[in-house]
This record gives sequence, structure tokens and C-alpha cells, in this order.
Amino acid sequence: MLGHSHATSGALAWSGAAVALPITALTYPAVQTGVGHLGIADLLLGTFLTAGAALLPDADHPNSSIAHVLGPISHILCTIISKVSGGHRHGTHSLLFVALVTYGTWAGVHWLGKPFTLALVFFLLALAVRALHLCPGGDSVKAWGTVAVLAAAGTFAMDHWLADKPSWLPFAVGLGALAHILGDCLTDKGCRLFWPFDIRVRFPIIERTGNKVETWLISPLFVAGTLAVLWYAITRQP
Repeated sequence: MLGHSHATSGALAWSGAAVALPITALTYPAVQTGVGHLGIADLLLGTFLTAGAALLPDADHPNSSIAHVLGPISHILCTIISKVSGGHRHGTHSLLFVALVTYGTWAGVHWLGKPFTLALVFFLLALAVRALHLCPGGDSVKAWGTVAVLAAAGTFAMDHWLADKPSWLPFAVGLGALAHILGDCLTDKGCRLFWPFDIRVRFPIIERTGNKVETWLISPLFVAGTLAVLWYAITRQP
């Protein structure tokens, strides 16, 4: 699937989970009192951040959206990750990767606090900006410079709303990564969900990445579904 489709699938997954699940499920293992739901601010912030997190598994591809999000720095990192993980749709497209980024986010939020949170927010917003085509295309300084400026502005704005240790952030990051690999399972190549075991899981609804089914049906449905769920969540508030 294309970066735009992954981002919108992450947004839909988060908005649906945030509305359907109790706050105790979204913030586990942090201890929360009550069985209510997230507030509107956290719901909206999580939508953008999960959209960005849905690009994380493609860190194994030197030509992916994430590889160009911050220019040469991100490209070099993705090249290294690609070699370490075994190439595209290997280690980073597995349930093990989902567990690692979820736990890694929890550890960072829990032990490092606000500096880690803001750094992660900046990176996830940069991914969302790139995937949702809110910046010039290509990999020029104009492109990734715009991404950096918009992500920095978004991080500054979110800093006024986010808690120092948002307990729902690990769930959002893990959910975004999971939405990505499940989306790639809809293509003919599928994913090695149980990596390092070479078991490829696929449900080939999308014959080719970027084809008409993905571009004109699946991705618009993700967008429409996200807007519908957010509208429902906002209008049901007292």
C-alpha cells in the first residue's frame, strides 16, 4: 500500500479504537481509574500521531516515504534498518516489530518523560505531513524542510495539550504499526507476520500497490470512516 493509504488506515484504526475501547485498554499498562473514554483533545491528537506511526514499518525501505521525510538523515537510517532487518517486508513488517515499538514507546515515555514524548511527536507528525501530501513532493531541501517546519509547529501546538507522559501514546504507536502490516497483508506479496519464521500471510484484495482499488476505493473509505467516527465522538460529548 502507498504511504497515504497507510496513514489514513492508522487514523481510522485509532479513531475507532479510541471510541470503542475503554480508557483502561488504551493506556495499559499504566493504571487509570474509571472506564470512560479519551477526551476530544487526546482523540484528535492521537489521530494525527497514529497516522504517522502507520509509516514506521516502511523504515526498511530506502525509497519509502519515511526514508525521505527528513532528507539525508532519514535516508541513511532507513538504509541501515533495511540491511539489519533483512530487507523490505521482513523484520519491520512483523508482530515482533509491533511489540518492540509499543514497548519502546512506553519505556521512553515512562523513563524519559517530556523530552522523549516531544521528539517522538515531532517525528510522527513529520511522517503524517509527508504521507498526507501536506508538503512539496520529492526529496529536495524544499520538501523535507517544509516537513520539518510543519512538524515543529505541530509539536509546539501539541505541547500545550499533551500530558508530560501521555499514557495512550504507546497504544497509538503500536496500533499504527499494526495497521500498516495488516494493510500490506491485503496485497499479493503479503507480510512475514511471524518473522523470523518465513511464513507469509496475505489476503490479496489489492493486486498491485497504488492500483485503482487502493486509490479510488480503499483509501477514500479510510478517510470517510475516520471523519465519520470523529464526528460521532465529538457530537456525542455532553
